Amino acid sequence: MKEYIEEFLSYLLAVKNASFNTIVSYGYDLRDLEEFLQKKGVLNVETIGNLNEYLEYLKTKGYNPFTVARKLSSLRSFLKFLQVEKGLTIGSDWFENPKLPMRLPKVLSIDETERLLSQPDLTHPLGYRDRTMLEVMYATGLRVSELVELKIKDFNLELGFLRVMGKGGKERLVPMGDYALEFLKGYLYNIRPLFANPKSKDYVFLNRRGGPLTRQRFWQLIKQYALKAGIDPEKVSPHVLRHSFASHLLQGGADLRALQLMLGHSSLATTQIYTHLDYKRLREVYDKHHPRA
Repeated sequence: MKEYIEEFLSYLLAVKNASFNTIVSYGYDLRDLEEFLQKKGVLNVETIGNLNEYLEYLKTKGYNPFTVARKLSSLRSFLKFLQVEKGLTIGSDWFENPKLPMRLPKVLSIDETERLLSQPDLTHPLGYRDRTMLEVMYATGLRVSELVELKIKDFNLELGFLRVMGKGGKERLVPMGDYALEFLKGYLYNIRPLFANPKSKDYVFLNRRGGPLTRQRFWQLIKQYALKAGIDPEKVSPHVLRHSFASHLLQGGADLRALQLMLGHSSLATTQIYTHLDYKRLREVYDKHHPRA
């Protein structure tokens, strides 16, 4: 089983061009499968058996329904790989994904976003870098992995556009607002040269030693700035800022299809979750202000 999992992860990298984070996530999910089969004494992957037992096993480990659904999706992809790419006949009963409650994305209010973005110390080079990263993320809705992977060649400062290489190697163009553009120009011309060295390559956002800033470090920074802004750090993450970008655009009247393109969603259904968020906010306003609510 371990060998098959390793082959599957190599396949994702070499053939499917999956990102490092995606491969790590699949590997993590499939460790539960390996553990489950070992406990059952199943040595041959072709005789996995009743997969509903695996579903129950995941539930006993205390995973929430969303995590269980993700792990089952990883299992489906793995089994499909074994059948299509390895020619194995899997003797197993199929299963239904657990029904999931609708989980609306967490977002910051516009006031909270303004407070968060204003926290970095602009008199310090690292503070200016952090403010630029926050502005670019809020202006474009990038995923944190996309933000830290940005190269200088990805920007068109004259036209105010950014080219992003998203999930699955899909490229998209995203416009930027004036605030982000001005901070980006100031950073590229005045701040980045202070850190740049040969190992910086073409990366935009650098750490103090000149290497590219990691997604883990940016995660830590955004939590620190949330605390300074008087916002619960548990409420804030890079992805929450991405959700806030989408929600605030939609509140301002943005077209759902345009929002889908900017976010890099492959399906419009994924983007439509933000309309549910808007309906929820309308309900709250109605209940608060209508005399007969």
